[in-house]
Amino acid sequence: MELHGYFRSSASYRVRIGLNLKGLDYDYLPVNLLKNEQREEAYRALNPQGLVPALVDGDKVLTQSLAILEWLDETHPQPALLPADPLARARVRALAYNAAIDIQPIQNLRVLRYLQSELGISDEEKTGWIRHWIHEGFCALEQQLDPQPFAAGDAPGLFECCLIPQIYSAERFGMDIAEYPAIHRIMLACAEIPAFVDARPENQPDSTL
Repeated sequence: MELHGYFRSSASYRVRIGLNLKGLDYDYLPVNLLKNEQREEAYRALNPQGLVPALVDGDKVLTQSLAILEWLDETHPQPALLPADPLARARVRALAYNAAIDIQPIQNLRVLRYLQSELGISDEEKTGWIRHWIHEGFCALEQQLDPQPFAAGDAPGLFECCLIPQIYSAERFGMDIAEYPAIHRIMLACAEIPAFVDARPENQPDSTL
């Protein structure tokens, strides 16, 4: 497998965690978002959206991080990223979608670039925007997470794949995760698991480029 991604991309980070949890080997091919490499013709041949990540497995090309994670779960069932019970699966998906669909897209790089280049907001206003939407999402998650170690019980899965990259983003912009006790608990638990540690942005080869 080949994973085309960017070290600080939340979506790429999610897939790295999922691949690691599954114990799958892959080659990591950096796509520098700051240099707009995602817009180059060669990369758009893989992903016409010009977004990361893209996962290549033989002649198969998969895009969109959540679709990739569910494909991984269907093709490599163990360890499972989603619980077996349909209601529990729906609950975990809802939690994951909060982080990956409701929070992250409105504070990713292309949105922030537009806010500054087209609408003229300042760096301070940009940071306020980011913190506001993360706080809104995290407060909602706090009300839905129970005292289990992870969202689906004793093992991390789809939700944690999505939450940990969002925590990383929140900390980058000066947010104190301890203000969200349930999220903080999950963060500390994941920090002890090699699959999460190895996926961290600073542990990727393009983090020093």
